[in-house]
Amino acid sequence: MSDQETVDVYAAQADEYAAMTDEDNADDPALTAFIAVIPSNGHVLDLGCGPGAAAGKMAQAGLQVTATDAVSEMVALASQHLGVNAVCASFDDIDGTDIYDGIWANFSLLHATKADMPRHLAALSKSLKPNGIFHIGVKEGIGEKRDGIGRKYSYYKLDELNALLEDAGLSVKDHTSGCSLGMDGVMANWICVRAYG
Repeated sequence: MSDQETVDVYAAQADEYAAMTDEDNADDPALTAFIAVIPSNGHVLDLGCGPGAAAGKMAQAGLQVTATDAVSEMVALASQHLGVNAVCASFDDIDGTDIYDGIWANFSLLHATKADMPRHLAALSKSLKPNGIFHIGVKEGIGEKRDGIGRKYSYYKLDELNALLEDAGLSVKDHTSGCSLGMDGVMANWICVRAYG
């Protein structure tokens, strides 16, 4: 995430966001399913980890967890979770080949511009081991805009997102969808897709 206004919003509301995501991740079936298919002691990337609730749950399950976020306040919170290696990094900092058994990009890449998304997905696909698992969550919709508290979003329809994943060399497996209350106080439709390297 390179949009400074979005970074500033998360920095200012890190504690509030942590309280919200702790509750969301306590019983997240998508996260539970993701952990279940990662090999024992596998290496996972939590991309845009926020305060680290999901990363902490993965570490508790015995996985090796690298967690990245562009917001230093979020990295500080994520670092408090036992077993989580949290580092301050943007989407552009992801590189390397065949590193991760799984990548958890849960409602993080939606802050990248649509123009940058193919490049980010290609780098992530390259860093995923063969047959590794890729999870992505985005808000459903069309175009790009800021929400009521200043965060920049790119919105996707399922077919559009699937095409981007496949163009990056990932094989789409399945998806879920729903509607949840965001930090801006607005109900929003979302899509989560699971794909394989």
